[in-house]
Amino acid sequence: MNQDLSRYRILLVDDDPDIIEFIRYNLTREGFNVYTAGNGNDAITLAEDIKPHLILLDIMMPGMDGVETCEEIRNIPQLNNTVIAFLTARGEDFSQIAGFEAGGDDYITKPIKPKVLISRIKALLKRIEANEPVIITSEERKILNDGLVINREKFIISKGNENIHLPKKEFELLSLLISRPEKVFTREEIFRVVWGNDVIVGDRTIDVHIRKLREKIGEEYIQTIKGVGYKFVNPEREKP
Repeated sequence: MNQDLSRYRILLVDDDPDIIEFIRYNLTREGFNVYTAGNGNDAITLAEDIKPHLILLDIMMPGMDGVETCEEIRNIPQLNNTVIAFLTARGEDFSQIAGFEAGGDDYITKPIKPKVLISRIKALLKRIEANEPVIITSEERKILNDGLVINREKFIISKGNENIHLPKKEFELLSLLISRPEKVFTREEIFRVVWGNDVIVGDRTIDVHIRKLREKIGEEYIQTIKGVGYKFVNPEREKP
């Protein structure tokens, strides 16, 4: 990836000032442009202002915890393209599923060695550079006109007269499925394209994102092919 790391804005959110200083020091020394916040409310305000590329978000914070903070951030359309990685301490009772349902992209366990942290962050940011849009042909656009219309610049899906704002990973997943209607995408293909090979996520991550997509756009658009993966279908074409 490009070695000019100063162009990447990273927001570090943790209520422990020692952890803030330790991580901030190492990221700054590496060349990243680092901002910090000590609680969820300040993080949301700062994120709206600086529009970070990546947020490192502590889970266990007083008041608004990391999961709640992530949910609020994912409700801000301008931040849909921001990568969010949760910071969790060993021994904390944290469900990966809860984090992914809130819109998180990854999680990092504390304590972590600086070199390992830098490597994980670079892998996450690499996905931003590699996020080439999936091309939809004019024929495929016509297929979507009866139901869903995709706006890649604004991360919006239009269904009839309703605009649906999607978090980045849900949008990328839906974009992939829509790019080849009726094609069955295997779980391995989805992981590789949407999350990348450098990111480790739980086995149920795709299932969580598919469930949330169905809640927002309707059950009828995404079919599960048991033991294989998922495909996008046009409900009108499925009618006899």
